[in-house]
Amino acid sequence: MTRPHSPYLDSILEREFPCLDYGFVRVIDYMGDDAAVVQAARVSYGAGTRKVSDDRGLLRYLLSHRHTSPFEMCELKLHVKLPIFVARQWIRHRMSSVNEYSARYSVLDREFYLPRPEDLAVQSRDNKQGRGETLPPNVAANTITRMKAASEGAYELYGGLMVDHNVARELARTTLPVNFYTEWYWKIDLHNLLHFLQLRLDRHAQYEIRVYAETIAGIVKQWCPLTWEAFEDYRLNAYSLSAPALAVVQRMLAGEAVVQEGSGLSRREWDELWRRMSIPAPNPS
Repeated sequence: MTRPHSPYLDSILEREFPCLDYGFVRVIDYMGDDAAVVQAARVSYGAGTRKVSDDRGLLRYLLSHRHTSPFEMCELKLHVKLPIFVARQWIRHRMSSVNEYSARYSVLDREFYLPRPEDLAVQSRDNKQGRGETLPPNVAANTITRMKAASEGAYELYGGLMVDHNVARELARTTLPVNFYTEWYWKIDLHNLLHFLQLRLDRHAQYEIRVYAETIAGIVKQWCPLTWEAFEDYRLNAYSLSAPALAVVQRMLAGEAVVQEGSGLSRREWDELWRRMSIPAPNPS
């Protein structure tokens, strides 16, 4: 029996998909595809005589009922080049294997991330982790100039410490800001990869990591199209209701006038319910 393979992934192995200014994503290796998930779920060998429609139905059932272990039979290994601050967000997804470029042993390149003017924004008033309105063009241009000068100055210090005073690389690197680029090999199974993408494709995710998530999503969509279709329907474009929120919807479908007070939902939960459902919140009568 030959090794299962994906014609699409075979065609893009080692190809760099650019992300941000100096970053990229490359597929290094993979294991399995949609058929591997189906095979694991049926605990059998080979594709068998099942029709594609049967496989599609099974994959949708598995995702909708959160039967996750069959999706762990697929794995993807990526080579990723990314800013250090993005890497620190990324590494919070712990169900993966990572081997990162070591600045203790090697010298980092003079490559650092600078945002585009349209991506520079003030601190959000509502979200302590997010951005608000975009900076005016002249302020954005000045900000980028200052960020570039600071990064270039830090790299000059970094190199000078090693060349002029033979400071150890592991200490000299401490002078570099988190917009400098690092690289790693990242291996993850399909179940945990979909969880990563669900979080990092969200509009609330930081723009820079979302760029990488969108690139990886495009690869996964071609690699496992039936799984991706089910993922979009049951996870990515779906909304899970809490018990109090479900009760509110049921009461309204029954013709009852429901308002936030007495609904069992906080103001934040109430507003979020209608925003996610793209329905105006009902007004008190």
